[in-house]
Amino acid sequence: MKKQNLKKLEELLIQVGLKIARRGEGALFIVGSTSYKTLVKQSVKPFYIKDNLKLLESLALMDGAVVISKDGKMKAYGAMIKSTKTLKNFGTRHSAAISASKGENLVVVVSEEDRKVKIIKNGKMLMQFDALQRNVEEEISSAINILESVGAGTLGTIGTSLLVPGLGLTLLPGVIVFGSAYYLTKVLTKRLGKGR
Repeated sequence: MKKQNLKKLEELLIQVGLKIARRGEGALFIVGSTSYKTLVKQSVKPFYIKDNLKLLESLALMDGAVVISKDGKMKAYGAMIKSTKTLKNFGTRHSAAISASKGENLVVVVSEEDRKVKIIKNGKMLMQFDALQRNVEEEISSAINILESVGAGTLGTIGTSLLVPGLGLTLLPGVIVFGSAYYLTKVLTKRLGKGR
């Protein structure tokens, strides 16, 4: 999948996630391949999410995850993800998110409790958006650009596990990039400085 397509897909999922979080509801989006069982009969045929964000939002509000292919096609909704471990102080949605984030999968989890949208990859939280921050939608593209410029692989190695509090760096209002603040500052200064 082309980087530009993945970037647009991430942006769309964060936008939908922020709408859901603002209402105090939760959701789980998994982009990639994962093992699941559906909790409901799949009466909605697969569709490209960019073509119908309202339908995607409605499906995300059901129990279970929305599974999306890397080309942006909704494959399943109301999907039960088998969790490989339970996370203390977190619910089943976060446990499923960590389990589904293995490999090349991208996971977007929307927390109803704290109204945050989290980006998880390789079992680590890379970025968090605060749905209650005014105009946070305006920062989505810039935040995704930060992920690309630093490299999600780099952030994945220094990102924070949900179990271990990590240091976060706030580069944009309402957006936290997780990992060692010192290391992130060094990497960002080095990589972003080359672009000038």
